[in-house]
Amino acid sequence: GHLCPRAPLDRKSQWFTPGEFMAEDDPKTLVSTAWLARHIKDPDLRILDGSWHMPDAGRDARAEYEAAHIPGARFFDIDDISDARSDLPHMVPPVEKFMSRMRALGVGDGHQVVVYDSVGLFSAARVWWLFRLMGQENVAVLDGGLAKWTAEGRETEDMAPIIRDRHMTVRVQNSLVRDVTQVSAASKLKTHAIVDARAAPRFRGDAPEPRAGLRAGHIPGSRNVPYASLLNDDGTMKSPEDTRAIFEAAGVDLSKPVITSCGSGVTAAILSLALERLGKTDHSLYDGSWAEWGQFPTVPVATGEA
Repeated sequence: GHLCPRAPLDRKSQWFTPGEFMAEDDPKTLVSTAWLARHIKDPDLRILDGSWHMPDAGRDARAEYEAAHIPGARFFDIDDISDARSDLPHMVPPVEKFMSRMRALGVGDGHQVVVYDSVGLFSAARVWWLFRLMGQENVAVLDGGLAKWTAEGRETEDMAPIIRDRHMTVRVQNSLVRDVTQVSAASKLKTHAIVDARAAPRFRGDAPEPRAGLRAGHIPGSRNVPYASLLNDDGTMKSPEDTRAIFEAAGVDLSKPVITSCGSGVTAAILSLALERLGKTDHSLYDGSWAEWGQFPTVPVATGEA
């Protein structure tokens, strides 16, 4: 039978026929390039380029943004909009800093935000998660990102947008973030499903970490769902049914609250976005991720398969 996507069902039991969900744009999680093209002139739409690259990628996200971006997009600098007091990479910024940076970008109350990145889906989900952490609901990731937008022959520009200040009311949702102490307790007590988004060789401890000085391996009891396994070849997200099957095949107990983790808190947010699309809302992100756990002397490290 054909389920109406808005049927008043328990969110966890909402199933869609294959292909049906692709037409279902959700301005709180994921929207298509077609949706963005239809809404691009909306006065309350704000588009953010949240591109970020691994330190060893040799790419300059801001320079690429300045050369070509989706019309009207502003650049969200993940490394700058972070906690400068921390020696860990791009940790959650203080509220005041987030608010002032958003005011400078002209993003505030009453706006629908759409975040994309240049790869397809890599760092945009981190920006989505950060907005959610700051209590902003109307934020979505562009499915397939700039790569899909340009592959479809859609317009880009190199002009800086005209920005008008807008105040943002922030209400931090502390349940969405976890620190090393909380994750350590969750690992010991097995109260949460901990899911690691890194590639399998890094999870097993077979491949070296891209950051110097880190031990190899994973958080004891965690399961491995490499973020790339949730994506199609064109950088779009797989359907909720396929996503659920991937989590379950990896041994993730979706009846427990989930903590997502990765190398430095960026791709973990892809798992968080995927879980949110499944209607699973009790997820949180380990902000320090392996950049912290891998250097923390008093926490244990597991190697091999989960």
